[in-house]
Amino acid sequence: MIGLYTFDAPARNIAEVRRYARIMGENSEVDSLLDECMAKAEPVLSYKVCYTTQAIVRTGDRIRLGNLATPSAALRKALNGCERAVLFAATVGTPYDRLIAKYSRLSPAKALLLQAIGAERVESLCDAFVERYQTENHCALKTRVSPGYGDIELGLQRELFAMLDCPRKIGLSLNESLLMSPSKSVTAIAGVTCGDVMRDCNKCRGCDRADCEFRNQRDL
Repeated sequence: MIGLYTFDAPARNIAEVRRYARIMGENSEVDSLLDECMAKAEPVLSYKVCYTTQAIVRTGDRIRLGNLATPSAALRKALNGCERAVLFAATVGTPYDRLIAKYSRLSPAKALLLQAIGAERVESLCDAFVERYQTENHCALKTRVSPGYGDIELGLQRELFAMLDCPRKIGLSLNESLLMSPSKSVTAIAGVTCGDVMRDCNKCRGCDRADCEFRNQRDL
């Protein structure tokens, strides 16, 4: 069964927006421009997530989640100790892509800030989904991972999209190059655990890619 959630705007994390935009230090001019871009962003953002919960089947070095199967060591590590996993897709909508495209022509500086805002918005949407799923299902989710992370094949996007029926459920499509549209979207897999388990909100702590340009060094 595929579930569908819609959300009001999640709490905004300005520090993350600044990190995505690589804004260093205080700059009143940049801060004013950022406030202007946020005001333009909010009216066109929407927040939708579709999801399914699947039993984890382990055969040798392979993991199967419904129609999705992979020998990925990174996914095995992420799902260690779990019997079920939630697979989900989140997006902030096509109108936001149009807004970025508009300012890519009019103002590269605003387009850059809008890109950063969009990245923060979809990550905050994922966090909101995790919190709601945990509350409604009386469980905890481990740190989420996505196709393309570690040795998780990017090609698994096709199976993930098919299982979630993303185009019909949330208007999210995948092209032949495995790029998502709308671009400010995320697909992910997270292990489901029983009991009161603290979720680690610092996704970078569990990531082995130390050279990532968006790595959050705080608390590592």
